[in-house]
Amino acid sequence: MRICRFSFFRTAAFIAAFSILGLLTTQIAVAQRLPTTVVPTHYTLMLIPDLKAATFSGVEKIDVNIKEPVHSITLNAAEIAFQSVTVYSNGPEEAGTVILDKEKEQATFAFSHALAAGSAVLSIHYTGILNNELRGFYLSKTSRRNYAVTQFEPTDARRAFPCFDEPAFKAAFDISLVVDAGDTAISNGSIVSDMPGPGAGKHTLVFSTTPKMSTYLIAFLVGDFACTAGQQDGVNIRVCSTPDKVALTSYGRNIAEFVLHYYNNYFGIPYPLKKLDLIALPDFEAGAMENFGAITYREIDLLIDPKTAGLQAKEDVAIVIAHEMAHQWFGDLVTMQWWNNVWLNEGFATWMEYKPVIAMHPEWDLPLSVAGDEQRTLDLDAQPTTRAIRAKADTPDEINQMFDDIAYGKAGDVLLMVENYLGTETFRKGVHAYLAAHLYGNATAEDFWNAQAAVSHKPVDKIMDSLIAQPGAPILTFGDLADGRVPVQQTRFFLDSHSKPDRVQKWMLPVCFKSGSTGQDCELLTPTTTHLQIPEAQFFYANAEGKGYYRSAYTPAEYANLVARIETGLTPGERISLTGNEWAQVRADRADVGDYLDLVTALKDDPNAEVISEALTNVTTIYERLAVTPEEQRQFSAWIDRTFTPILHKLGPVSASDTDNTRMLRAELLALVGSYGNSAIVIDMARQIANRYLTDPASIDPTLGQAALTVTTQNGDTAWFDRIQKAYEASDDPEFKNLALRLLAQFRAPDLVARSLVYAMSDKVRNQDAGYQFAIPLASQETRDAAWDDIKTNWDKVQAQLTIETNGELVSYTGYFCSAPAREDVKKFFAAHPLSAADASLRHALESIDGCIEFRALQEPNFKKWLAAQQGFS
Repeated sequence: MRICRFSFFRTAAFIAAFSILGLLTTQIAVAQRLPTTVVPTHYTLMLIPDLKAATFSGVEKIDVNIKEPVHSITLNAAEIAFQSVTVYSNGPEEAGTVILDKEKEQATFAFSHALAAGSAVLSIHYTGILNNELRGFYLSKTSRRNYAVTQFEPTDARRAFPCFDEPAFKAAFDISLVVDAGDTAISNGSIVSDMPGPGAGKHTLVFSTTPKMSTYLIAFLVGDFACTAGQQDGVNIRVCSTPDKVALTSYGRNIAEFVLHYYNNYFGIPYPLKKLDLIALPDFEAGAMENFGAITYREIDLLIDPKTAGLQAKEDVAIVIAHEMAHQWFGDLVTMQWWNNVWLNEGFATWMEYKPVIAMHPEWDLPLSVAGDEQRTLDLDAQPTTRAIRAKADTPDEINQMFDDIAYGKAGDVLLMVENYLGTETFRKGVHAYLAAHLYGNATAEDFWNAQAAVSHKPVDKIMDSLIAQPGAPILTFGDLADGRVPVQQTRFFLDSHSKPDRVQKWMLPVCFKSGSTGQDCELLTPTTTHLQIPEAQFFYANAEGKGYYRSAYTPAEYANLVARIETGLTPGERISLTGNEWAQVRADRADVGDYLDLVTALKDDPNAEVISEALTNVTTIYERLAVTPEEQRQFSAWIDRTFTPILHKLGPVSASDTDNTRMLRAELLALVGSYGNSAIVIDMARQIANRYLTDPASIDPTLGQAALTVTTQNGDTAWFDRIQKAYEASDDPEFKNLALRLLAQFRAPDLVARSLVYAMSDKVRNQDAGYQFAIPLASQETRDAAWDDIKTNWDKVQAQLTIETNGELVSYTGYFCSAPAREDVKKFFAAHPLSAADASLRHALESIDGCIEFRALQEPNFKKWLAAQQGFS
């Protein structure tokens, strides 16, 4: 599953440097695991949805293997009404009594006689509801009609059919659906028969038997879907949508065809099904979901017009497609044993998603995006409330909170570091060995790293256990170089200055030193290591290519040497790593914010958009967190204007010869100077570009047009709000519609902030989107207080628009407050108005507020001193 991370134009001006995504911390909970005395082997499932009445009925047979005599069988069921339950087991068919445990979401079928060990068949007739909660079997709506669709990960298959809803209970499925004559259906298998009836105006679609698979990967979708079709390596590939958007499916199909061939070669194991469908759904909570052979997506994550799409949208769609397709092997073909190892699914897919896209589009410089993402993950992992990659998860709420940036980002970064240490081909062979040993089965973390250790003959098991089992990441403090060696100390790194690391906590991990322009020499750091061998090099840099999952501290002389060579001696990825490392030192009060801004000044002419983006992300955080008075804001804006506006002008107007990097760099700088530099010239330029883009999106570079829209909106009036709202309501293009909706939440005028929130509470905004509309204005100091007051005042309407995922997002964004009274207010409000699956997000938000309070207290005097020194250059 790909987490939905809402985005407007992705520039440094709008990427939060204070990462406040919810994290899971261990809590006491009632265990909800099923007994293992009865194991399913095969399901036969017929579903009959009624899209008008929003209900469905089901007829189900489950073949089970009973390991020892039992008087009852317990499985999962939620929001299911049972009509009858019988069992056949070496004798007459016997009716069962249904005992429901709503808290555990379980149903127990009790029988008067003991069921003998061996095979048995459960027969179940039941009904259910097509809910509006974007989980289970639910309704997805357009202005024309309803669709019946599914989202089962992690624990919601039980809302569609009674089942053994745990990943280790794999079984084969035979699925059929009875649907209206004018509709079709999509499921994991191919359609093998289509027969009229039963009843007038109906037909029955029967699908091919699936491989052994987990319940959370089942999908069935009903409606008038339209598709474009292709083929790759003998596999039929379709990209499907509602009929009005089928013209937007070709881009995704081309990506999918390339990715399938790439993965077949990489894994050395062919895609195991005869078909692969990618389906865009109007209402979908996650970004995408890797259902085996029937991947579902938010429309924005699959459907774009490449002629008018921005560069970021093209990249995002390609990466999300690659992420979900990687799951077809890592997650679907081989599945984690239990949710505490969900990182095996999500971390691997996060690490893998870039490989085929880099091969297809090397001009996008995606390795630099990976380097930037790692910096944000390291910052997140430096919070006291972070968790280990592998953590306790027993209840549905706990499991839902496992899908965070630790499971995705940190796990992916750790895999990247280990791959860099072993070598790409050795690591690939280890991946193949792991998959081949567990085809159609379940596996643990130990299975994965033991396979890597066996192939590489290196202590991958000890390295991975060190990184997976404990929270946080180390900072490596290097001493003076002597005789080809460098002294090193490791301790856990925290972003705040008051958290004290446990001296016992140590890591085993590879440290790769730069040797030559692109070379590296890697040494293994153990808990007892005091010195490391270093290669001969012109200067000392201890994170070659920026792929190490750790922070570094250098002697003043070595750090000065690095800064002096940052543009000539370091690769772009290493520049991103060094910049992120210095920012972390500032946050932890190990460095002065003025030193960071001097480093940014040294980077200002860097030609790489991602390098500039990483540097400027933290510049905007400084504006939001440290420029607290109007005069400080004016002075800092003036510095941004005079430092970066000349570089923007140097790039010149849009040209047909522009590279993708140049297009993105121009947009980054326009957004920064227009939003934070307060340059009247640039704001006027943005307004002209935005008007042109709104009138005819094909008339200008969409990447620049979208940046201009953001700047113009932040300075917009009521007439501009009306125009953006009208554009949102009129557009059928998912990318543009999403952009326009997010823009409505970025107006700065108080009356328009209130208007945008009222609009988000209305039926004009889908509940998959509304939570983000409430969250966006909480990120800006200009709109935060007014937005929070409105949210609290209208809480019943706000809560009605939230989903399980957006509960956590909204709570997380209260972490942008930066005062003790605000912290207390947030804490009290959510104590009185708790949201499901958001308790960890609240803990982390409160911690983020504490961190901002400390950051401001420690660094604001340094910031004022730096500002004063700049006045001579104005």
